[in-house]
Amino acid sequence: MILDLGLPGKDGLVVLKELRGQGESLPVIVLTARDGVEDTVAGLEGGADDYVTKPFRFEELLARIRVRLRTRQFSKGQEETVLRVETVALDLKTRQVWVDGRLVDLSARECFLTEVFLRHPMHVLSKEQLLNRVWGYDYAPDSNIVNVYIGHLRKKLGSDRIETVKGMGFRFRP
Repeated sequence: MILDLGLPGKDGLVVLKELRGQGESLPVIVLTARDGVEDTVAGLEGGADDYVTKPFRFEELLARIRVRLRTRQFSKGQEETVLRVETVALDLKTRQVWVDGRLVDLSARECFLTEVFLRHPMHVLSKEQLLNRVWGYDYAPDSNIVNVYIGHLRKKLGSDRIETVKGMGFRFRP
């Protein structure tokens, strides 16, 4: 589902929360002009699978839709126990990660970081968002811990899978 937050008469975030509150697991991509970090965080934490701001490139939106459809194919009709984006898979119960069919040994934090990236492929996640989701508020925003763990993941998952988007954050590319 593509959801514009600027709906007439009802805020799109309210619609999203209602959908998720009813147990709807349909992938939702938010499409909006709201481009603040707070808006992005509210959308993603409110249940969106992805968040795209206007203006956007149509080709990028199509790529994001294809990623969501691929991810959904693997969990259709079953409880979501494995997050899979192309050739990277994370078993949420055992916390095991496979890349190109081979088991990769990750620490607990690396697993959590991988989970965040797999839940938001092709989406730029800021350092602050990653600090919040993986480490909580225990670390200062000027900490280099995110960069250190990104370096570990690049070595283990493949250097081309995590892209640095200068001045914005990091993007997982399947």
